[in-house]
Amino acid sequence: MDLDALRFGNFSKLGEAITDWEQMTKHLADLKEDAERNLKAKAHKANWAGDNATVTREFVDKTAGEFTDAHTQADSITKILKDTRGELISYRTQLTDAIERGVKKNLTVMDTGNGTFTVTMNIHPDRAAKGTHVPEHTQQDVNNFRDEIQQILTKATASDSSAAEVLKLLVDQAKHGFSDASYKDRDSAAEAVKAAKDMADIMRKDGRKLTSTELNQLNENLAKYGNDPLFAERLTTDIGAKKTLEFYAGVADPYQGYSRDPKMWEQAKQLQKHLGIMLGTATLSDSDAMAGWERKIIQLGPDRLGIDDANDPSGFAVMSNLMRFGDYDDQFLKEYGEKLIAFDKERNVKDMSPWINNWNQGDLNFWDKNDRGRDPMNGFLQALGHNPDAATQFFAQPEGTGAGVNKDSELNDHLKYLAKDRIWLPDPTLDGKRDFIAGHDALGHALEAATTGYAYDAAPMSGKDPMVPGSADHRTAATAGVMEQVAYLYGSEDGPKLLHDQSELSDSLGKMGAAYIDDIDYSLSGIGDHAKDDSNFPAKYPDRADFGNQGAINFLSVLGQNETSHGVVTSAQHLYTLSMLDANPPTNDQNIDHARDALSAEAEARGILDNSRVQQAETTYGANAEEANKSLGRSTEWIKFGVGAVVGGGVACIPIPGAAGAGVAIAPIAAETAGEALSTFIGQQIDKGADSTEQDPREQAQVTSALFYDKGFETIGTSYETYFKAHPNAAEMADEQNWKEEIKAGYLGTGSHQNDYRGRPAYKED
Repeated sequence: MDLDALRFGNFSKLGEAITDWEQMTKHLADLKEDAERNLKAKAHKANWAGDNATVTREFVDKTAGEFTDAHTQADSITKILKDTRGELISYRTQLTDAIERGVKKNLTVMDTGNGTFTVTMNIHPDRAAKGTHVPEHTQQDVNNFRDEIQQILTKATASDSSAAEVLKLLVDQAKHGFSDASYKDRDSAAEAVKAAKDMADIMRKDGRKLTSTELNQLNENLAKYGNDPLFAERLTTDIGAKKTLEFYAGVADPYQGYSRDPKMWEQAKQLQKHLGIMLGTATLSDSDAMAGWERKIIQLGPDRLGIDDANDPSGFAVMSNLMRFGDYDDQFLKEYGEKLIAFDKERNVKDMSPWINNWNQGDLNFWDKNDRGRDPMNGFLQALGHNPDAATQFFAQPEGTGAGVNKDSELNDHLKYLAKDRIWLPDPTLDGKRDFIAGHDALGHALEAATTGYAYDAAPMSGKDPMVPGSADHRTAATAGVMEQVAYLYGSEDGPKLLHDQSELSDSLGKMGAAYIDDIDYSLSGIGDHAKDDSNFPAKYPDRADFGNQGAINFLSVLGQNETSHGVVTSAQHLYTLSMLDANPPTNDQNIDHARDALSAEAEARGILDNSRVQQAETTYGANAEEANKSLGRSTEWIKFGVGAVVGGGVACIPIPGAAGAGVAIAPIAAETAGEALSTFIGQQIDKGADSTEQDPREQAQVTSALFYDKGFETIGTSYETYFKAHPNAAEMADEQNWKEEIKAGYLGTGSHQNDYRGRPAYKED
């Protein structure tokens, strides 16, 4: 900053601009509130159908969000401008005071342009008027005066330039619309940018030669600023795409790094997480610099990096392990994934994996003992699992397929390749499970996110605090489109074999089935695909999933074959039925009719699931009645899942002990909160003795099956009694209408006997 610009600067214009920004911020706050309370709220309450229910509502949501972002950006700009103006006025005062002190020693300064100045005598003694006393000064006085002026100008320049840099970065975050980046003052934004520059100095070094202190400093700053948009973009673009990949490979698996300090491996593990989160934040920027970085990362994907570290990995191998963590731009993930899959398809040859082989010994993933990180598809799918919108888009149903899915040509190509055609291999560490295929687990996580609208391990899905704000039904027409494909694929003739071969994703399939249990019941409610009952099983979101009657039966019959998926879906079904009974107390004919259909739907769905479970146990264990009995005994523990559920926001969060992935499933319920029947079930005490269902090993499997079915009858019967407990007249009417026989027929007849030819048979080893 030039000396005269600060000394004689008129900051009133800047003050007027700040006043305008303050007024703008206030107006935007009003518009933001109005958009939330009126525009968005009314759109969600409107009874729209068809395109209006999806396109218009999404447009309204996006518009309301733009008002929020506009207010956030205006507020940040106002605060940055106010701080900068205040600092510059303070520096001008300091400069004026310093010059006045200099005059007392006959010193002054002259602006020489381009931020430079010179110190001169205020009055030369030879030219002073007669009788004028000229103050004396020493060379040290000159030096001190010069240094003080320079220090003030340096600070003023830093204040001015950092504000300009921060404002430009802030505005560049969104090419269209507004950024949601928020800063309380200029200093916090400037500190983030400075920290990025400092960390860039570390990351420009050779990763394998970093000291423990440097790596610790980097991790601390990445953890602190990883979600800061300005820090993330500045650091990411300063380092560049290729150097980012080379740096992480050098830290994670350095060439000849066997003698490395063991503490460095833990630091490398933390770097994978924190760097991945930071890079994700950076991709959310719309700046030209970040667009260039993203293009370069995708371009580098198939190529070797040309380094000694990590067995000279490809760009895909490194980036996929970093993107296991973080919130990434949807379009970037889509383009990255499409190039990865195209490259992978060309090399999908048995016994010739380009990723997992004897010559590739690079280790780039520290977070899963069952996954060394050599297959980049695993990390990419985990990224989709953390980014629901991107996952839904990536597995979107092909356009023009219409409602439902009933043939392979209506499947998304990516889903078909990953679930049916790709050759997956295990890649465990020495401590991992030898035959565990982490890619199947990752595919399950990606599909969970795509179908439920939740990151598979987001707070509501983690079991730690399932009722955080925002816990609700996140399903849309788009997520339903993915779910229809999943149900068709795993409910097909190949479904039993797929589930058996991909057992690592059984918990994910169970969670997906649980998330759509109301739509499954709706699909079961008609006569074939006719006369389905919207009033008894109302849609909770526009353009609900359509599985078809036979499709729902097939899907349930496959889910029932696996202990985990059987338990999750059974629990979700029972909770949903109880919520339906709570929502329709037996006080009028319409409610009673709804309750009847709810109990009948549960009987049919549970019958399909339980029959499938029994058949699979008998097929798997054959004459070994003891093992079959134990398997069925474990399958009665689904009730423990439901008892631990937490309800709110129209969903139940169901804990899943022992699941390979995250700890809870999200299932819809009929009301926003739990009613009496649901609360009573959730709050009951459960006998922990799972083995109480075991029989003498000498007994036949049919006896075990009978006991298992008795357990099914017991829970449905309890629901029936609870519903009519305080309403004897309604119970009498139900008896007259043969409700009990109808429910029994639904559970035993439809589910257990007819399922032999209506659903899929048990999987049998070749």
